[in-house]
Amino acid sequence: MPVPIKFVESVAAIFLEDNIDTDQIIPSREIKSAAREGLSEGLFANKRYLNARTRELNPTCPLNDEVLKNSKILISGENFGCGSSREHAVWSLYEFGFRCIIAPSFGEIFYNNCINNGLAPATVAAHDMRGLLSLLEETPEQSISVDIENQSITIPRYGSFQFSIPTNDKLRLINGHDLITLTQRYDDKIRSFIRRDKNLRAWAYCGHVAEQREN
Repeated sequence: MPVPIKFVESVAAIFLEDNIDTDQIIPSREIKSAAREGLSEGLFANKRYLNARTRELNPTCPLNDEVLKNSKILISGENFGCGSSREHAVWSLYEFGFRCIIAPSFGEIFYNNCINNGLAPATVAAHDMRGLLSLLEETPEQSISVDIENQSITIPRYGSFQFSIPTNDKLRLINGHDLITLTQRYDDKIRSFIRRDKNLRAWAYCGHVAEQREN
C-alpha cells in the first residue's frame, strides 16, 4: 500500500531530455530480481557512472551533485518513462528518494505505475515548463514545493505554476490508495454479489466448494 503524499519540498534535479525511457531510468542489467528493494544504485546508471561496472561517479550528473543528490523532485522532458512497462523504473526512483516527477508528458504505463506506487507525476504545460525552468536557471539551489492537492508548483518569492492530474489519480496519491485498497472499499458489495450469484448459478461454485472441503 503506497504512503500518502500531499506535499513535497526540495531542490529539484533536472534531466532535461525528451523520451527518457525506462531502460535509461534503470538499465535491464541492473535488475537482478523481482524485488522492489536494492534498485536505487542502478538508477540512471548510464548517466551517474563513467563506468557502470566499477561505479566510478560521473561528476557532471546532477544526482552526484552534493546539493542535488538528496532531491525529492525530478524535472524532465516530454514523454518521460516511455518504453518498456518495467515497474522497476518507478521503484528505483522511489527508493532513491524521489516523490514527484515534473514533465510535460509521461509514458502511459509508467504514469500508471507512478500512481500505483505513490510517486506523483505532475504534468506541466509547455509554456509553464519554460517559465519554471527559466526561474530555476537563476536560482538552481532554490527549493521548490509541490502541492499535490492544489496542483501547484511554487518557487518561494518567485511564483507558482499549475500542473494537471486527473482527480481520481490525485485522490489516490493523497490518500495512499492502490488498486487493491480501492477494491477493498467495495468488499460488502462484492460479498453481497457473490451470495446472490451463488443462488442463481450454484453450479459455477462447485469447484470452489470442493476445494473448501479438502482444506
